[in-house]
Amino acid sequence: MVFKKLLGALGVGGPSVDTVLHHQHVRPGENLAGEVRITGGNQDVTVENVVLGFVTRIETERGGHDGHAGVEFHRAVVAGRFELREGEDKTIPFQLPVPWETPITSVYGQHLHGMTLGVRTELAIAKVADKGDLDPVSVEPLPAQEKVLEAFSQLGFHFKSADLEHGRLHGVHQELPFFQEIEFYPPHQFAGRINEVELTFVAGPHGLDVVLEADKRGGFFTPSQDAFGRFHASHEEALSTDWAGRIHGWLEQVADRRGAGHPMAGYDHHGYEHHGYHDEHHRRGSGMGGMVAGAALGAGAGILGGMVVGEMMEEVFEGDEEEF
Repeated sequence: MVFKKLLGALGVGGPSVDTVLHHQHVRPGENLAGEVRITGGNQDVTVENVVLGFVTRIETERGGHDGHAGVEFHRAVVAGRFELREGEDKTIPFQLPVPWETPITSVYGQHLHGMTLGVRTELAIAKVADKGDLDPVSVEPLPAQEKVLEAFSQLGFHFKSADLEHGRLHGVHQELPFFQEIEFYPPHQFAGRINEVELTFVAGPHGLDVVLEADKRGGFFTPSQDAFGRFHASHEEALSTDWAGRIHGWLEQVADRRGAGHPMAGYDHHGYEHHGYHDEHHRRGSGMGGMVAGAALGAGAGILGGMVVGEMMEEVFEGDEEEF
């Protein structure tokens, strides 16, 4: 990879760096393993440190205009100060922890359209820190998250889009400054009553929060309104939970609720509980463009089979490096 700032500081013939991932597929809470391979240039240098960072792209609003911004949401120093001789080859192995709240980018081996995520290598020499290219990483759902997605499939939901929103969720312990929204068109039995449903996962080492938002269609005299629900379960409980039954029951209550006031309650894993949802920021919209709306989620390997697979990660990140 090319380090533009270091080329300016050291001239042509500076060190070259190649970050190699042992596996590009990983789950939240696991370690991403690999190695950073550095080859010395045409002079001896002192490397101050080598840093790896997870980078993704989130939805933003600036002056009433929608856009995207790059966010580095986790970084780790994988090597401290060392001398790199002319032409020397040096390999630095690493185990980079994947935060539990890392957004899902791939489901059963297929890229989730709208999601972009990668690892970027930063090298510091002569007090100049420079960032290289992005190496794409595919984040698969946890087993507990897979169970929820399978329930959406069983209920007949159709995938619409996915994006990352800046902000925090009220009533949910959240480490990262953004959250993922996976948007679905509802099953046919809710047509005319609910426009769409958004799914958000907030995972931790001990459990999972499943936050739902339903955009309820308004009537002739009543405006549309959003209803929010939250389910919580440990990772073990989530595997045996009847998610299809709980989600369907919640949707029925949302669809049948009449009148104004606070939208209806959702479950926790022992009963009903509700929390207001987006504390700092939320906007409605169609998500990332280019998606074929109505692509059905199917169980097993075909869970995204009806969806047009998103752009390759290299293409998604191309041209965005200066924003990150």
